[in-house]
Order: sequence, then structure tokens, then C-alpha cells
Amino acid sequence: MTLDTFARHPLRRSLGLPILALATLSIGLAGCGGSGKPKKDVAYVARDVDTLYIAARARLDAGDAKQAAALFDEVERQHPYSPWARRAELMSAFSYYVARDYTKSVQSAQKFLSVHPGNKDAPYAYYLIALCYYEQISDVQRDQKDTKQALDALTEVIRRYPATQYATDAKLKIDLVNDHLAGKEMEIGRFYQHSGKLLAGTIRFRVVIDRYQATSHTPEALYRLVECYLALGIPAEAQKNAAVLGANYPGSEWYERAFRLMNNKAPNTKAS
Repeated sequence: MTLDTFARHPLRRSLGLPILALATLSIGLAGCGGSGKPKKDVAYVARDVDTLYIAARARLDAGDAKQAAALFDEVERQHPYSPWARRAELMSAFSYYVARDYTKSVQSAQKFLSVHPGNKDAPYAYYLIALCYYEQISDVQRDQKDTKQALDALTEVIRRYPATQYATDAKLKIDLVNDHLAGKEMEIGRFYQHSGKLLAGTIRFRVVIDRYQATSHTPEALYRLVECYLALGIPAEAQKNAAVLGANYPGSEWYERAFRLMNNKAPNTKAS
């Protein structure tokens, strides 16, 4: 996360993190994980709520997000009935997010929502959970569990709070999530196709067209269906997909390839 990105982050604005603290915070992000050894001011010592909260904010402003989270946890643990405890729970979740400890961030945000479901800060607690999954999206060669969780969480933000800035950002992020999921389907489909399992391949390519038609993978999926149906000896189906490709992506490389392929493999069937 860059300094500019963090400065514009809706969570930072909502939580009121000071602008002047961002410079030190950006420097400390790379080392947020720390050495794993507890620091002196995180060790359990009974302290008043103001002292704990101020210490936690100071840690966060200094870029030590992991230690800040631990101190915010102490605020809630030592002073559970204080008005500051509710704020500390969400600040803890945010601090873990900044430290890239996404599991603890999700746990803290979910705890906040379970105790304060109707709180005015609930929208960005849901958004924070979605961000944690979103930032763990892996490349298409890996399992897409985080991608699916991100999609579910982003969709939940839009469903619950459609008129918020979080919903607006969630809609943009869903486009990338869907592109990732479509990319995974394409990877599996190509594997089946190259392994000679053409019917299995067509099923994956159809998923891309039917479920992720707005993504960048749709033109290739249509072309792969042309290849598969021609290899299966079903030129009429190949022609249908080539026609859809030509109607929607007439100037694309995939249509040009499909046109040539249809002329070579099924000259009596037009590609468009």
C-alpha cells in the first residue's frame, strides 16, 4: 500500500487517522510484522483507558501496526464497558489490516459486527472484511478460495449499503474478482482441451460465457469453443460460437483466428 493510496483510503478517513502520521506509517509498513517478540508497552499492565488508547494510536501513527493492534485489543480487554472499547475493536481490525495480518483483521471486524451489528461504523467493518479477502486474491494457477470469499464479501457490502462509498468501490473490485474467477475457468478449460477431454473443456468455457461474459476472457472462451466443437465434429455449433464472436468482437484477434479456423476446417460453414 503506497502513501498516496493510504491517504485516500476510506477507512483512514472514517477512523480519523491523522494525515501527518501517514509519512511515518508508510515507512513502517514493510516491517509491520515485527520480530514476534512482545514489546514492553504491550505486556499486560493495568492502565487507564486514555493511556492505552493514546499508546495504541501512537504505535499506529509510527507505523507499528501490529503492536498498535495488540494495544487496541488491550483497551477492549481491560475496559470492556468503556465507550472507547467499541472504537478500539474496530481500530484493532484496521491495524491488523494495515499490518497485513488479514486473518486477525477479519476476526476482529467480525467480532465488532457480532457485538454492534447496528453501529454506524458497521458499513466499513463489512468493507474491511471484503478488503482482507480481496487483497489475498492469488494468481489463477492457485486455489481461488480467497477470490470467492472476496466476491461474497464485496457483494454483501453492496447488498447491505448500496448508497455508500464502500458499495461504489466494491462494484469496481468485483469486476477484477470476476476476471480472476473467469481466468481460473479458462485455465482449467484449456487443460482439459489439451488433454483431449473436449467436452469437459467446453463446460468450463461455457461457464465463462454464461457467468462472466463481461470479463476480458469471453472472446477467447468463444474461440476455444469453436476449436472444441470442430475437433468434436460438430461444425454447426462451432459456427454458432464463431458468429457470436464476430458479432461482439469483430476486430479482435480471437475472431480473426476463428474465421481462419472455420475456413480451414469447415469451409462450407461460414464463420459469420
